[in-house]
Amino acid sequence: MNIETANRLYQYRKKMGISQEELASRIGVSRQAVSKWERAEASPDTDNLIELSKVYGVTLDEMLQGSEVSAQSEARTSDTNTADTSESGSEKADDSAQNPATAGNKVHIGFDGIHVHDKNGTKVDIDRHGVFVNENGEQKVYTDENGAVHKSDDIAAAEGDHRQKTKSIWLKLPYPLVAVAAYILFGTLNIMGGWAWGWIVFLTIPLYYTLVEAIIRRDLRIFAYPVLAAMIYLILGATLGIWHPGWVIFLTIPIYYWIANAVSKAAND
Repeated sequence: MNIETANRLYQYRKKMGISQEELASRIGVSRQAVSKWERAEASPDTDNLIELSKVYGVTLDEMLQGSEVSAQSEARTSDTNTADTSESGSEKADDSAQNPATAGNKVHIGFDGIHVHDKNGTKVDIDRHGVFVNENGEQKVYTDENGAVHKSDDIAAAEGDHRQKTKSIWLKLPYPLVAVAAYILFGTLNIMGGWAWGWIVFLTIPLYYTLVEAIIRRDLRIFAYPVLAAMIYLILGATLGIWHPGWVIFLTIPIYYWIANAVSKAAND
């Protein structure tokens, strides 16, 4: 590959705002291969050239020989089909006038995936390599070679704000007052041992808040499972007298955190 073509590949990638690793993940090659192409140390094969042209949204002529060749080709095509082009252009103008919201948008659905490029510069590509979202040349979301989804800082921050808003809604519930009301109810109606053992309901306070945090952050390790185990043990002992072997419930604590750790690690990977 000559240095001019290598430079064009580099400029196309930089214009899209994606790294060599992201590009390699899209077309199914190694990052080192992309690096060699852009340094003119190696040439992509035909299949990879086609994939590159799809990713960059250009023709093979534009990518390999520059925009001048493409412009000349378009000019020849335009001269040959003047009448048909004029008629087609008027039809497109009419369509654009009737559907201004869709004018300039490009949608392609085929065996190579789903590709949507809108007139505002947003590109969404879904294919065998994953999901890729690009806004005005800046990569917002992409899937790497391991299948993990990566998001830009602003997208991640927006999701973080949403989680905080959701969390604040649940935290507005005065749960301690709910626990007090439940304790009074248990005492008055002599439920769960009445006043003597009804205080167990206060153990649900940390359970409630850690559960909210665990759901919002999608991390089971945050939930106060030992408190739940203690609560179950006390209920079994106070109501059914099963102090033994009720203590077995405490043996589930390390099992819970082993499972929670595995689930959280899998979710983050």
